Amino acid sequence: MREKASDPRSGFRLEVEGSEPVPRAWFSAERNNRFRRYRTLAVKVESKERVVRITLERPPLNVLDIPLLRELDAVLTSCAHEAETAVVVIEGAGQRAFSAGVDVRDHTRANVPEMLDAVHGVIRKLFLIPQVTIALVQGVCLGGGCELATSCDFIIASEDSSFATPEIDVGCYPPVALARFSSLIGYRRAAEMILTGRKFSAQEALTIGLINRALPSDQLEAGLAALLEELLGKSGAVLRIAVKGLRELSLKGFSDALRRSEDLYRNELLHTEDVEEGIRAFLEKRKAKWMHR
Repeated sequence: MREKASDPRSGFRLEVEGSEPVPRAWFSAERNNRFRRYRTLAVKVESKERVVRITLERPPLNVLDIPLLRELDAVLTSCAHEAETAVVVIEGAGQRAFSAGVDVRDHTRANVPEMLDAVHGVIRKLFLIPQVTIALVQGVCLGGGCELATSCDFIIASEDSSFATPEIDVGCYPPVALARFSSLIGYRRAAEMILTGRKFSAQEALTIGLINRALPSDQLEAGLAALLEELLGKSGAVLRIAVKGLRELSLKGFSDALRRSEDLYRNELLHTEDVEEGIRAFLEKRKAKWMHR
């Protein structure tokens, strides 16, 4: 089934297959033969010369709530149908954060099913779209934001950025990281990130293979331009086949691992007392009083 949403002022139409239609009121759009821009409530999209740039527009920390994730999923679905697009870049608005992660209020028992569906829907979509994906990171990249960035094919980060999966500090864990980080950076490093929640500098992240390139903040755009020049100089057809094969072979077993991670989250974690205490303590800005059960 293909849903269509349009902005009558611009003639721009977003086609989304397998997703909910995008409400007409979301759009502010313009288009010509070589450049296209539009904005939803929480996501800005610019398309130029075979590159789509997606900006998470919830500054200063670009927290991922369920509506933003649904919008991002719809935009990625649209990208998947654009044969002329070779590269998709994802970044956060402002300089403080790529994203500080999923909204803590969506980690409650009542919201978890929809939250997991929204977050993991975007992650799965990133692994399925035919374009090469790049996360452009400046500032903090935490929790679900770190999972989002590391699900891209490349990460270019500013030297003052930092990476962490601190969910353990609020009584939960990062399901995508649990399913994937051991194969991405090795078991020991994955254990340190997931079980301690400590923050890794960009240089540390580069050293352990979590990111591709760390650059001074004022050279970030130039670094992105250099990588885009490298990629766009290749055959688009070959690039799509190569990235498809790279993902399929490196992600063998990921779907089952993520399913198991989700099951543990729903069937065991959510039945602990500490999961509610962790969220409550964070929202009340106090230290958690763990019951250890």
